[in-house]
Amino acid sequence: MRGSIVRLSLGLLAVGAFSTPSQTNVPASKPLFESGQASKLATASETAGSVNVVSYNIRWRTGAERDQIASWLKSRQASVIALQEVDRAKERTGNTNNARALAESLGMYYAWTAPPANKESKEEETGVELLSTYALTDVTPIVLPHKGPGGRWRVALGATIKLGKTSLRVYSVHSETRIAIAQKMEQYQAVLHDLARFPKTMPAIIMGDFNSWEPAAITGVRELFTRAGFTTPIPDREQTFKRDAVIFDVELKLDWIWLRGLSAKSFAIDRSIAVSDHFPLSVTAISPG
Repeated sequence: MRGSIVRLSLGLLAVGAFSTPSQTNVPASKPLFESGQASKLATASETAGSVNVVSYNIRWRTGAERDQIASWLKSRQASVIALQEVDRAKERTGNTNNARALAESLGMYYAWTAPPANKESKEEETGVELLSTYALTDVTPIVLPHKGPGGRWRVALGATIKLGKTSLRVYSVHSETRIAIAQKMEQYQAVLHDLARFPKTMPAIIMGDFNSWEPAAITGVRELFTRAGFTTPIPDREQTFKRDAVIFDVELKLDWIWLRGLSAKSFAIDRSIAVSDHFPLSVTAISPG
């Protein structure tokens, strides 16, 4: 219903389906899910044939810091935003539904998903979010294979938007940090597996926190997505994460934006915003034609 934030239960979900990766190392239970739209929707600002996208691991910021992130996102005039580490009902963020609050602040459609809660946990996991000035359809939560420390799972989220007459598939991904590189590759493959449900001619953007901190993982990401027909304007050497330490700062390449059927007119990594330990990535993508 236009004009209100709508929360959907899994039993009534009609806008998408749950993807089943080819790997069997995933939990039997379904991920958490929510979608809706702001009470007042903003209008898209792109010129014909282009779209501004942003990917940002916000490190579960809430309150004034979340509002700072929303203000930054508005300044970038992004029409598609992929966020990671977005809390909805966690004690550390005051049980605030930050997914819904961000959508309301930005005037966007949104979808959010998180992994099934660990049986030992008393609260739900952090999640990933897609926000867009365009309606989201065929929304697909994906539980990534291979659990991490403490039995936690990670997720990705896919959706389709319509740019004029062109359908575009977009994803927000949050891979696990502390698993073997080969298992990380299988997590990325799970996203490509979902994309394979759609025509190969369909443009697509896969973005998020891939946690590719090992040099071999960076090489593996590039080889995997290049073989799948994707390109990225962001060089491998560009760090997207920084954490201050006593002896030396930790700087890593963890975040990516990959394009298929689109080319990058421009890109940026904004290291001036220090709300998270990740930096936001932005790309203006255009259709080849």
